[in-house]
Amino acid sequence: MIAFAVAIAFLALFGAGVLRDRRRFGNAVYLGLAVTFLGLGLLAEIDTAPPGVAASAMVVVLLVLGLGPVVLAGLLCANGVQMVRKEGRSPANLLSLLAGLGMFGVMGLMVAALVTHSWTLGLIVGTLLLVLGYISFLFVCFVGYAFLYGRMRLRRDADFVVVLGSGLIGGRRVPPLLASRLERGREVYESLAARGGRQPVLITSGGQGPDEEVPESHAMAEYLVERGFPEGRIVREDRSRTTEENMRFSRQLMEEAAGPGAECVVVTNNFHAFRAALMARRVGVNGQVVGSPTAAYFWPSATIREFVAVFLQYKAVNLGVCLTLILMGVLAWAVR
Repeated sequence: MIAFAVAIAFLALFGAGVLRDRRRFGNAVYLGLAVTFLGLGLLAEIDTAPPGVAASAMVVVLLVLGLGPVVLAGLLCANGVQMVRKEGRSPANLLSLLAGLGMFGVMGLMVAALVTHSWTLGLIVGTLLLVLGYISFLFVCFVGYAFLYGRMRLRRDADFVVVLGSGLIGGRRVPPLLASRLERGREVYESLAARGGRQPVLITSGGQGPDEEVPESHAMAEYLVERGFPEGRIVREDRSRTTEENMRFSRQLMEEAAGPGAECVVVTNNFHAFRAALMARRVGVNGQVVGSPTAAYFWPSATIREFVAVFLQYKAVNLGVCLTLILMGVLAWAVR
């Protein structure tokens, strides 16, 4: 019963956090802790279930714990190979492959520790599993809440739609990834415009990179105008080089036009939406973030990249926890 009580407490904190501001990573952690303690409570009560149900549940748990990591590592490796074939060998495209190989490497160390009966190797593996367990918990929290965040309802009283840039092809052409954002931005704009009253403004946000002939925002605006979007309702933010600058400079444009606290909807790709929301909150943008569709094969590497960025955003806490776990392992080895 204690586990259920703790789960309810964390669920209450999650609900309060979402009501206060859904753009908080703490919400993801509260939800993850609530689900974790709920699961522990259910496992503790499994002996009270009918014999057939209890046995089936235990078999499922054992299969997930035993085969789940192997299957996941294999899928990540397969996705990594597909990413390299479709997108090239950039470091970002190798993330899912490296994650899969890393999981197989840890499994190999576990087998070696069991076979050799080495206390030192076992301690290394145990410490590594603690660190990876902490990181994996945060990753599951991130993925789960990002999925939930992307399905939360948007307010319909925003006056601006901000579409974030993502690079051009050949120096001036909009790639499919960015086209997806622009089409989603158009949908949001039309939804806001349908409410009547003041017409919204769409901001294309993106500066000019060293290998680009025009600023991204100009190419994005041209893409929309060529497809019938009213040019008079587009504002170009053409100074930004990063997502944070996208947010800051777009905020300046919105406040110049509508005053402090101007409300908006920010559009990016779905894998990037939650991290963009965290960033919007940090720089004071008054608005939520929506995501546009992305090819399924692109998701694993992109999600890992987004998580790493969020993990390092809170590096004082996260690296501190990881270092503490490592020091515990070192102390255990020293006092043996």
